[in-house]
Amino acid sequence: MSDSAGGAHAPMALDNRPLKDIETGRGMLEDQETVGPFEHKTDWPYYWITRVSARYISEMEKLLKPAGLDVPRWRVLHCLREHGALGVSEISEYCILKLNTTTKIVQRMTLDELVTTRSSPMDGRVTEVHLTRKGEEAAVRAAQFAQTIFDRTFSDFEQDEIAQINGLLKRVFEKLG
Repeated sequence: MSDSAGGAHAPMALDNRPLKDIETGRGMLEDQETVGPFEHKTDWPYYWITRVSARYISEMEKLLKPAGLDVPRWRVLHCLREHGALGVSEISEYCILKLNTTTKIVQRMTLDELVTTRSSPMDGRVTEVHLTRKGEEAAVRAAQFAQTIFDRTFSDFEQDEIAQINGLLKRVFEKLG
């Protein structure tokens, strides 16, 4: 490509800056400092948080699938087992799921007879979700799968190290919200 004087143009970035300096041939970012404090992705805490979460979910899915469950159902089962009957919006908040996603999960779980729903006697606008006996059994089975992964993952960690990890992750979570 040439300009009106017949000279060559360097490839352009979206903001119309040259991607390479015509005279030196160097990239426009080669002389700049690394953006942000992390030169390598492995120095970025969110890289590890994301990888740990993805691997945990993958391992749980492998164990849950033969039992007819998935991670979102496991989270709902665990939440109900820990707290007892809850409203759909409370489940959504505890499980960090969108409300419409939680509603669909609860509907599928109702069809699978893992939970029952009813209007709250305190507030008819609230749909309460209760574990059934089948749901309780599924929750126990899924908790055993989670315990297997936990034991494998943290077998060489001390209790205070686990508490420290939990404390740090809780701080990160709170600072994000």
